[in-house]
Amino acid sequence: MQRGRTTPDFDDAFVNVMFEEGVRATQSSESNSIDPFYDVWIDQGVIRPFAEQVAYATRTLRKLYPTHTVVPFMEGTVNLMGFPGALVQPMQPSELVTSIMFQPLARRSGKGALLDSVYFGAFRVAYDKYDFILYTLRFPVGYGAMIQNFLVHAGPEEHSRALIYAAGTWHSQLHQEIYVFNQSFWRKDHNLWVEVQKANWDDVILEQGFKDRLRKDVNGFFDSETLYKNLSIPWKRGLIMYGPPGNGKTISMKAIMKECDAKGYAPLYVKSFKGYLGEEGSMAAVFDKAREMAPCVLILEDLDSLINDSNRSFFLNQLDGLEGNDGLLLIGSTNHFDRLDPALSGRPSRFDRKWEFEDPNKEERTLYAKYWQNKLKTNKDIDFPDSLVHEIAEATNKFSFAYLKEAFVSTLVIIAGIEEGDKPSFASVLKGQIKTLRDQLDKDSKIAAPASTSSVTSGISAMRIGQPPNRGLDALRSRLPSAGGRIWDTSDQSARMAMPGGMPPTQGSGVNAGDMRHMTMGGRNFIF
Repeated sequence: MQRGRTTPDFDDAFVNVMFEEGVRATQSSESNSIDPFYDVWIDQGVIRPFAEQVAYATRTLRKLYPTHTVVPFMEGTVNLMGFPGALVQPMQPSELVTSIMFQPLARRSGKGALLDSVYFGAFRVAYDKYDFILYTLRFPVGYGAMIQNFLVHAGPEEHSRALIYAAGTWHSQLHQEIYVFNQSFWRKDHNLWVEVQKANWDDVILEQGFKDRLRKDVNGFFDSETLYKNLSIPWKRGLIMYGPPGNGKTISMKAIMKECDAKGYAPLYVKSFKGYLGEEGSMAAVFDKAREMAPCVLILEDLDSLINDSNRSFFLNQLDGLEGNDGLLLIGSTNHFDRLDPALSGRPSRFDRKWEFEDPNKEERTLYAKYWQNKLKTNKDIDFPDSLVHEIAEATNKFSFAYLKEAFVSTLVIIAGIEEGDKPSFASVLKGQIKTLRDQLDKDSKIAAPASTSSVTSGISAMRIGQPPNRGLDALRSRLPSAGGRIWDTSDQSARMAMPGGMPPTQGSGVNAGDMRHMTMGGRNFIF
């Protein structure tokens, strides 16, 4: 067999390989491999790699499958393994080249999962009414690795292109996720979406008129596209939420994100502009994505930390430069409005409206105490009369909502830890906690609010667990045998490639679609 760049002559080197449509290929008499491409790639493409590996693999596959079309495509925006509209199962598990890692799950579950990271794999794929062979190859390129896929199909190339297009389209959409930008990459975050769904305007204890005006400002923007265009002004708007920490900016942001998402206006959340692209490169990536997703809402939390002297000019250029931002609602927040450059805080058309979230006044403190009174009304062990509501409102002047929350939470924790029979009254413990917090506030007026209210993404783990969508693939499932319960991964192990969904349950696995759980970690898709 010849080596190097010369393509070996395999016309007489292989024997038959069985595939559902009767693919015929030949195999070396000295090889025990069933897959005709296995020995060729491992020997030539991996052990003796060279520059034109994609061209070599494509030409070889066309020779091995002369009656089929071969369509190469790169991993990334198309992740066929994570596309729930198709069934994917390994052809010859014994000839897969994988690297196994253990992925621990939540500590309370006491479980974990084994993940097979695929370096060489041949898979059967069923999509629509067609069958395909998927080859997945991973090989070194420079200081990293490249993942290259090939669809082999006993039919026209258009069928393979239709499958790739469907998988790519599905991947580009949000499926109970929020786009998060961090470390120069966008990724889809399901856990943040779940956390945002918990937000409710009824739980935002602010003066009702203030809440109504804020919601009208947001909803009115998205409802006013025609008005903006009739007036020949750009359809964009910027809002700043500012004030001391712990007074409702974060939960209001979550409520806005939830409402916008429900109406089809994608929320995009920026954690940081730092990363390998540099701050200016990251800003360009953020605004490019926002323009792609528009109409949408772009969230910049802690605006005074994100924008600094070195990147401000570039940010302003992205905000109101030559490129259009039609359909972009930009919402920034800051605990330190005075630190913002006047070019951001003082000029309309960049941030048109400022919403101040001050420490709650007596009326708002009363509303908050009533909110807790209502939450605890079913607890027979707690006596919470209306008179206590007014006492709390009087005693908590200059308390932020975060301090008010801490007073109630710490009171309930203390009472829960006291033995039955010796418990003091709810009112006495609550008043004691208010006094403690008052002393703390007086000692250091700059003390930070509890961390639980400091960030939209607080408490969100990097792990994503959810139910895969039921795509009704019984017809496809009947064409493929069981995958044997293995877990396959073809990602480049980068968080930016994380993809929702997962491989549907296989026939004969003994697991129903509703019982399967899907997880995406660092871009790796698997079922457990």
